[in-house]
Amino acid sequence: MKTPFDNDSPREECGVLAISSVNHDAAQLSFFGLFALQHRGQEAAGIAVADGKQARLHKDVGLVGQVFTPHTLAPLAGQHAIGHTRYSTTGAPGARNAQPFLVETIHGPLAVAHNGNLVNAPELREELLTKGFGLTASSDTEVITLMLASAGGSSWETRLERTLPAWQGAYSLVVLAENRVIGVRDPWGFRPLSLGRLPNGGWAFASETCALRTLDCTEISEVQPGEIVTAQGTELIRKQAQIPHVPQARCTFEFVYFSRPDSEWDNRSVHSVRQRLGEQLAHEAAIDADVVVPVPDSSIPAAVGFSRVSGIPYNDGLIKNRYIGRTFIEPTQSMRAKGVAMKFNTLDENLKGKRVIMIDDSLVRGTTAGRLVALLRDAGATEVHVRITCPPITHACHFGVDMGHDDDLISSRLALEELRKEIGCDSLAFLSLEGMMKAVGKEDGYCNACFTGAYPITITKRLSKGMFDQVLA
Repeated sequence: MKTPFDNDSPREECGVLAISSVNHDAAQLSFFGLFALQHRGQEAAGIAVADGKQARLHKDVGLVGQVFTPHTLAPLAGQHAIGHTRYSTTGAPGARNAQPFLVETIHGPLAVAHNGNLVNAPELREELLTKGFGLTASSDTEVITLMLASAGGSSWETRLERTLPAWQGAYSLVVLAENRVIGVRDPWGFRPLSLGRLPNGGWAFASETCALRTLDCTEISEVQPGEIVTAQGTELIRKQAQIPHVPQARCTFEFVYFSRPDSEWDNRSVHSVRQRLGEQLAHEAAIDADVVVPVPDSSIPAAVGFSRVSGIPYNDGLIKNRYIGRTFIEPTQSMRAKGVAMKFNTLDENLKGKRVIMIDDSLVRGTTAGRLVALLRDAGATEVHVRITCPPITHACHFGVDMGHDDDLISSRLALEELRKEIGCDSLAFLSLEGMMKAVGKEDGYCNACFTGAYPITITKRLSKGMFDQVLA
């Protein structure tokens, strides 16, 4: 369900977390870790826990603080846990697609949580159905879970090694067995996954390093592309199960938008890269103005960088209501008509009579940008110049980011001047691909398919987010 409060930025992917503790506090640690990953998915949350003999699971739609209370956490006793915050990329929102997925197997309990998207999910799903498996959800994570549960081998690590080559696409996985947790990354390295040592000597895995720091982890490092890492209490075993793909295909959008600024991605500070994106944008798209204003929150570091290089003062002009979120309360028609004004207010005293440069991280469907420009003009801005900290998004993502289809992307349909008129700004400029990668600090090793259409994996079928849902309606 979309609401008038939703903006048109690319949707967060998902957040995954795993804990192997020396105490029976894995669920509580998972709760705080998931809280730090809430920005990566607000549709559903879940935690599965194992105590060495059996596994328990609690998951539901809603935010982490809504799904988990002292009452729901109390039964989740155990040393090992995995958790998930979800935004749907394959499969509709809803309880049946919430993660982790937990199944009982001949080898004991197995739970899986997944960040990413398999491009060959339809073929894998059809193969499972042909073999007689029953599917209860429409998520590719269920496909991964059932394939792993039915694989041969003497251990879950061996079964993973045998199954990984069948999975084409993006997957950062956390796997829960009865007495350990396992972290796995695809050989392309699309999605992030890091690990760190807990203060009690155990280990934690998380999609972002900010969650590990929330848990006071030390010895933080990445799970390498193609690597399987097993944590069992204080013990850690690392194995390079697949040869990393050359070049790598890390998602550049982790820097542009997704990751929290206090995280690191590819040993680079997200905050520092975002400042450099703004600095590079100022070099490429300078214009006379009176004030630089960010669209909060992800564009704030870039606006600081733009201001620093251009010499134009930085100031707040848009204030974001961070508590709108998702709502099931229908707004009145007058509130619906205001749209973005429900999510942003203006600081008129910083805008009135000013030539404004508005810094935003991306332009997807174009609906929010136009409304923000109108808000700034209504607040008294005499000119509004829009600057975007990445190139035009012209192609859909097939690796775990919900941007819609190519036809949904405004930059795939309109030329630059047409875009400017559509948004209603006085000028519009995007950061070049070369400038973006200069800010990142690497020329290759990143997936920029949404900007270029050059996918690192051949896409034979354009997958829709809800393609499996009609069968299970």
